Amino acid sequence: MAKLAKPPGQRLVKRMSTRTKGLIVAPLGLLLFSVGLCVLSGAVEAKHGGAPFRQWFLWGAYSLVLINGGLLLFGQAIRYRAQLDYRRFVRRELKKRDRDWARFRPKRKASPGKGEAP
Repeated sequence: MAKLAKPPGQRLVKRMSTRTKGLIVAPLGLLLFSVGLCVLSGAVEAKHGGAPFRQWFLWGAYSLVLINGGLLLFGQAIRYRAQLDYRRFVRRELKKRDRDWARFRPKRKASPGKGEAP
């Protein structure tokens, strides 16, 4: 069976940094959530306006899909941000540890080179 090539968008997203992904996904999630709320208000308005059940029900279901999708995207953006913060914390702690070790490590004398007396 032939192996299918990955779509170019998938490779592009895989190569993006975590920061870039977070900066893209957070506004998209908020936008999707906001659109979902607007569609929900339209569904409520249609229900109270006497529209048929099927119409306002489908608009309401569509709005719930949009709202949940927006929340999921925003949650993913929060995960990306947490990853960035954790990496920054670990790097700082490792730098602190290296500075502390360098302070307490005894200084070694340089080994004599060629032609130098020991």
